[in-house]
Amino acid sequence: MSKEILISEVGPRDGLQSIKSVMPLPAKKAWISALAAAGVREIEVGSFVPAHILPQLADTADVVAHARSIAGLTVAVLVPNLKGGEAAVKSGAHKITIPLSCSETHSLKNVRRTHAQMLDETRNIVALIRAQPQAQRPKFEGGLSTAFGCTLEGIVPADKVVRLAEQLMEAGCDEVGLSDTTGYANPAQVKDLVRRVRRAVGDHNLSGLHLHNTRGLGLANVVAGLEVGITTFDSSMAGLGGCPFAPGASGNIVTEDLAFMLEAMGLAAGIDLPKLLAVRKILSDALPGEELYGFTPDAGLPLGFVPATRSMAAV
Repeated sequence: MSKEILISEVGPRDGLQSIKSVMPLPAKKAWISALAAAGVREIEVGSFVPAHILPQLADTADVVAHARSIAGLTVAVLVPNLKGGEAAVKSGAHKITIPLSCSETHSLKNVRRTHAQMLDETRNIVALIRAQPQAQRPKFEGGLSTAFGCTLEGIVPADKVVRLAEQLMEAGCDEVGLSDTTGYANPAQVKDLVRRVRRAVGDHNLSGLHLHNTRGLGLANVVAGLEVGITTFDSSMAGLGGCPFAPGASGNIVTEDLAFMLEAMGLAAGIDLPKLLAVRKILSDALPGEELYGFTPDAGLPLGFVPATRSMAAV
C-alpha cells in the first residue's frame, strides 16, 4: 500500500445535489475554506448543469472562483456535456470529470444520453481542453458510474466496464475512475474490477475510486482498493449525498470516518482530524434538518491516538 493517500472531498457537489436544501454561497465558501485548512487537498466543488435541474449547484462558477483562491487546493468539477465543459474550462477548474454510466439505462436517466453520445461529448471536451494553452489545461477524468451494478439494470458485466474504460482513454481522457454509484460493490468485486481495468488501460490511468456505503461496505471496499494499489478515494463530509437519478443510491462514504481509518492504518491522508471534525458545525448550521452521518464524529478520537500524518511529520 502507498503510505500517502488522497481524499477527494465531493460533498459540495455530490452531497449537495442529493438534498432538498440549498446551501447559501457564503456557507459553501466557508465550508471549502475550512476543509482546506484541515488538510483536504482536492475538493469537487460543484457541477456545471442547468440551474433548473440542480438549483443546489447553480452558483458553481462563484464557488470555483473562491476555491481557486486557496493555495495548494485542487479544484474539481463534474460536467455532463460539452456545454458544461466550456463553463468548467472558463471557470479555471483544475480537474474536470465527465460521468459515463456503464448502465445505459442509468445514463439516459442521469444525463439523457446513450453511451455513444457520451463518448462524443467526451471527444468534444478533449478537443476543447487541447485548444487551451498547455499551462491552463485541466486534468480530464472519465468517471465510470454504476461500474459495480445498477438499481435500474441490475448486474453490470465487468467486460462492459473494461470496454468503456478503453473507449474513454481512446477518446482522450487523462485517466478513468470507477464509481459504485448504487452501493452494490463488495471487496472481492472491487479488487477484481480494478485489476481488469488496469490491465486494459494501464495502472497509472486508474488511481481513484468513488465508493458508497449504501449497504455498509464502504470502508471495507476502500481497504480492498488499497490492497490493489488505489491511492485516491472520494468521500463526502457527514456522508451527504448519493445519486438523485438512481433509486435507493444513498450513502457516500463519510470523510471523517475514512480519514480516521486511513490515519489509524498508518496511511497519511494529510488531514488534521480535530480540525476536520470541527468543520461539521458549518454543515449543521447551514443545513438545519439534514441528517449528518459518521461514527468517528459521534465516538470521538481514541485516547492517545496519533495519526499517521503527524507521525511522519515528526520523523
